[in-house]
This record gives sequence, structure tokens and C-alpha cells, in this order.
Amino acid sequence: MDAERAEKEVSSESLKVYIFSFGFKHGVPVDANLLFDVRFLPNPYWQEHLRPKSGLELDVSGFVIDSIEGKEFLSLLKPLLLSIAAQTARNRKELRIGIGCTGGRHRSVAVVEALALEFGQDPQFEVLSSHRDIGKDSG
Repeated sequence: MDAERAEKEVSSESLKVYIFSFGFKHGVPVDANLLFDVRFLPNPYWQEHLRPKSGLELDVSGFVIDSIEGKEFLSLLKPLLLSIAAQTARNRKELRIGIGCTGGRHRSVAVVEALALEFGQDPQFEVLSSHRDIGKDSG
């Protein structure tokens, strides 16, 4: 068996983990297996210089992720989700995780990106991240 064929076989058996951000004010997604509300994290919207940006930008993600609340939340959430994903992989082919904040532009986006990095380091998962509402509110 050549390396390319072996890689395809491993890939076809890996759990697809869809991690997506959304804004509660634009509606709660109905296709998620797990939903997390991150509206308790510090909100970049209230910082004028961060408001027009998104959680994809380093200063915004740093504001959220590097806060005391952000660090504590991710330190608890990451191992929980990795455990759930490992258990899910035993009998399912995909896991859909929704992360929501008010508008879906800052906090949820930053958290999704942090989680996608964590999951992306594990070869048993195929990670796909997206941001449903990132362009709906630009401040």
C-alpha cells in the first residue's frame, strides 16, 4: 500500500469536526451537536478601536483569548471537547460544535479559531472551521 493511499484511508476514517461561530441575534443554529455561549467573555465591541475588526485579527483574538476569563474557559473547554470528540469518533463520522456570541463577529470567532488550532494538532480529527455571521455586523 503506497503512502498516498494509506493517507486517504486514515483521512476517511477520521472524525470530521465542524467548529463554527454564530451570533445569537441572528438565530440559533439547529444543526449543531453542541452549542456554547461565550457572551460572558470580554467584548471587543465596546473597544472603539476593535469594534470594526473581527476575531480573526490578532488584537481582537488576544483581547478575548488572553483575558483571564478566556484563558480559564479554554483551559476547561479544550479537554472537554477533545474527550467528547474522541468518544464521538467511535460511532459517528462528524461532530458539529457551535460557538455563539451576540453578533458572531468577535468573541465566538476568536474562540473558534483557538479551538480549530487545538483540534488541528490531533491527526484523528479533520477540522473545518467557519464563521456564519462574521460579515453581518461591522460596527
